[in-house]
Amino acid sequence: KINKIQKMNNIRSVGARLRQIPGLESYPVGVKFLYIDDKIPQKAEKLAGYRYCQALMKARRGEHVILDAEGIACPAAAAAFGFKQLPEGLKTGKGLVGFGIVKEADTARTMFEGMTTLPMGRLKALYLSPLETADFEPDIVVVEDEAEKLMWIAMAYLNVQGGNRVESSTAILQAACDDATIIPFKEQRFNMSMGCYGCRDATDIGNIETVLGFPFKDFFPVVENLEFLNRKAIPDSRSKNAFAMLKRKDAEEISKTVPLKTKV
Repeated sequence: KINKIQKMNNIRSVGARLRQIPGLESYPVGVKFLYIDDKIPQKAEKLAGYRYCQALMKARRGEHVILDAEGIACPAAAAAFGFKQLPEGLKTGKGLVGFGIVKEADTARTMFEGMTTLPMGRLKALYLSPLETADFEPDIVVVEDEAEKLMWIAMAYLNVQGGNRVESSTAILQAACDDATIIPFKEQRFNMSMGCYGCRDATDIGNIETVLGFPFKDFFPVVENLEFLNRKAIPDSRSKNAFAMLKRKDAEEISKTVPLKTKV
């Protein structure tokens, strides 16, 4: 029990550093997949009529929430998590044509055929909470915030990977559920997204914000490398010294071409 308490305290404190170093405006979220034999935590709010991206929104604002097959409102996310079959309107592609997302049904059909999914009926629920108040070891870490701040998390992951390029997959659809949660889980790798039609319509995510996710196995190494980046790279880049030098250079060039005023 003491070891569990120490483990959770460590996750919470390191989760706080994941927020503090890049200066995130909301909490990084831990996502736990609950299976048939797992107990549903009583302290979490069980959501009804919520999309996954909306559950993520509540968690990044500080809440502990549960989302299951009965409570999930988004049919595409429900299919991705294996809660329900994809409705025929989406499967044929006609639904996305109706939303004005694609011009051709075949385009949408291809998008859904390429969707990364979990096995149907295997998952019982999803438990989401801020890492800083987590009482479980998550499967996935999801972060939503401004692009520049997420860039540093991606840079930290690049260090973890020894410099190998960070490749990401997205259909500009299902950014929170598929891109930031299921792909990192199934492929056990970092993935980032530009956001999507759904999450930008259904949540408070800002126009300059986006989302990424990575498996919990990379959590401690990522934050360790964020600490490293915070010693020099982050403050140096944010100081914009090179831009300031350029502005001074431009100002000097302009001053050379402006004639001096003659005294009267």
